[in-house]
Amino acid sequence: MTTAEREQLLKELAGSRERLLGLVQGLSREQREYRTAPGRWSVGEIVEHLAIVEDRILGLVQKALEGTPDSTKRSALDDQALVADVAGRITRFSAPEFLVPTGKWQGDELMQQFDAARKRTRQFAAATDADLRSYFNRHPVLGDLDCYQWLLLLASHCDRHRAQGEEVKADPGFPRAATAR
Repeated sequence: MTTAEREQLLKELAGSRERLLGLVQGLSREQREYRTAPGRWSVGEIVEHLAIVEDRILGLVQKALEGTPDSTKRSALDDQALVADVAGRITRFSAPEFLVPTGKWQGDELMQQFDAARKRTRQFAAATDADLRSYFNRHPVLGDLDCYQWLLLLASHCDRHRAQGEEVKADPGFPRAATAR
């Protein structure tokens, strides 16, 4: 990873975290748990999903780095196309069962779990000397991504679901009056 790539990645990770914080800050329990329809995720469930995915993807990247690098291989997607697709919610797909929120965290613990996971990702991204562009993992929908792209995907994934959360908050049935947490 080049210095410019590292700076861009850290900027994207920090920015997407701040935008997510803006989504959830000040929400009451009723607002965090509001669903637009049965089977749709609440803002709280979105944050739980993001925390779970963050940890899993960082683990996936770290595991890939235990393998053999391939400097001749390239991802089918360039970084900008990846970000546009994921953050823009162009390719739609359902989360696999192991990434579906279960309600294991509530209230302030939701953002604490996400923040802890994001902190680990940022620390890794800031410190690694690995050539992330030479290690790959297959995404079930997007195809082979290099490990740098997997980390970039985390920021875009956060923005993707933040937009989903904004839709929840814009729903006519969303409880407007904030109540104490």
